[in-house]
Amino acid sequence: MKSAISHTRLIVGMEVHVELATRTKMFSRAPNVAHPDFYDSPPNSLCDPVSLGLPGALPTMNHDAIEMSMLVGMAIGCRIPDQCSWDRKNYFYPDLPKGYQISQYEHPLCAEGCMEIPLAAGGTGPIRITRAHLEEDTGKSSHDLPGGQRCDGSIIDYNRSGTPLLEIVTEPDITCADDAVTFGRELRSICRALGVTEGIMQRGHMRFEPNINMVLTFEDGSEARTPIAEIKNLNSFRAVHGAIEHEADRQVKQWLEDGIEMGPGAKSTRGWDDEKCVTILQRSKEDAHDYRYFPEPDLVPLQVDDAWRDRVRAKLPELPMQRRARYEDAWGLSSKDAAALTESPETAIWFDACACAAAAGSKIDEAAAAQEAAKWTLNAAARIAGANGDEAHACGVSPEQLGGLIELRASGDVGSSAATTIFEAMCTSDQSACELAEANNLLQVSDTGALDGWIDEALSAQPQAGEDFAAGKDAAAGRIIGHVMKASGGAADAAGVRARLVERLR
Repeated sequence: MKSAISHTRLIVGMEVHVELATRTKMFSRAPNVAHPDFYDSPPNSLCDPVSLGLPGALPTMNHDAIEMSMLVGMAIGCRIPDQCSWDRKNYFYPDLPKGYQISQYEHPLCAEGCMEIPLAAGGTGPIRITRAHLEEDTGKSSHDLPGGQRCDGSIIDYNRSGTPLLEIVTEPDITCADDAVTFGRELRSICRALGVTEGIMQRGHMRFEPNINMVLTFEDGSEARTPIAEIKNLNSFRAVHGAIEHEADRQVKQWLEDGIEMGPGAKSTRGWDDEKCVTILQRSKEDAHDYRYFPEPDLVPLQVDDAWRDRVRAKLPELPMQRRARYEDAWGLSSKDAAALTESPETAIWFDACACAAAAGSKIDEAAAAQEAAKWTLNAAARIAGANGDEAHACGVSPEQLGGLIELRASGDVGSSAATTIFEAMCTSDQSACELAEANNLLQVSDTGALDGWIDEALSAQPQAGEDFAAGKDAAAGRIIGHVMKASGGAADAAGVRARLVERLR
């Protein structure tokens, strides 16, 4: 009889499936539904004899998929062995037309890596990567008709069958749901930055399968471990977090009822109900021997030499975590802004170019230029592009245009409201910020004579505001400056107006 539980500890290992965005499938020339050109293809229109498993059809390795996988492996610190081989993973399911899946078992393409992630408890910590192996995806089963109506049976779309699939498997190093989500987000950012996938979760480009169990520590110091549950095919970070939190609670309660501990045959596969926020038992989990792995007879082992590794390594860009660190350390951006700017690889590249264009002039230093570029990217650019369902870099403004606008603001040649007007105009114009400011009379006037004329008009219209400001009430300046800005059509330099009011009334 076990003593009472004193505390529990969560253990999570992740399996992540990444659909690679090659133009063709893993082992055939059929179009790949994970490539943007084929996203909306009709069901069962991207099929060929290989992906349908027809007799006599032979597989041929996709070179691009192999290089994409090597690129991911290198980015997450994996070793790329000199040789990897292909295996048949045998199981029967309606969406697997051959009755087996070509995968990798004993000799994967990428092995023994490590990712450093920010931890919920503070600081950073390593998540060890056991392997990243390349395989082909299955088809897709559905229990609903087009339009969402229920059907009596199941319908299958084989468009996804044969899509290149990189499966990344971690060691059980994750100890909370927040860290599991952070790992998933970081891996998604890396894959998007490498250009190997669009990473659209709703399309199944990345699917997460946490393997979860609990360590129960008793008051007498002894321990027990609950059976591992693998939660299948989660395609949102909300689902990953919810499934882990639910499973941590469920497994403790289940152990209190049946006392079953981790051991051979005790592992289970569960699904996630997104509406009820609970996991649902699907089947007991197979062990490796149940899949009857054996070498794929139709494919030779893949040889990787140093020259090939070097060619692939040369394609590695600055990774999101490195880019965020540069934004924070070199440019003084907040961690929140740095994370937002690196969410999209294209936006990060555009932002970098804008910051460099702004700093190219002598009116503003590099850090200040980057901070101003970040404000425009995360606010006006994101708002305008977002109205069309796009990301900030697609707002229509070139880095040179935004750099020019930031220079105009730094020199005081345009005010904040005029700058917004100029930015919106640049979205549909090739003219520079200076050209648009001149064409629309938006350059600020700092000439003392002109300012005094507008100030006289404002004081005549609002004498009480003038008296209040002269008496030391700073808030009264807003009414006077507002009148001046309206009278000048926004051309007056607001800072210059305030300075003249101080000189004249105080």
